[in-house]
Amino acid sequence: MAKQKFATAELSDEQLAQELKSREAEYSQSKFDHAAKGIANPMELREMRRNIARIHSEVRRREISAMSAEELAMRSKIRARRRQK
Repeated sequence: MAKQKFATAELSDEQLAQELKSREAEYSQSKFDHAAKGIANPMELREMRRNIARIHSEVRRREISAMSAEELAMRSKIRARRRQK
């Protein structure tokens, strides 16, 4: 049976921040436990990292969607400068 991906779109900004904090703490604790005594399924660490990345991506997507036209234009200029280097 396949695991379902963590759904981030339904959460509010506050819930998303709280979920991120709790998942990062859980990941840190699991990583420590794995280093100290090993865990039954080390692939759980990968899934935790991916869920944290999904939350970060959703936070960033919301930040970009809330930007004004001027901020988006400035962001595009900065990204273009970075590509030239």
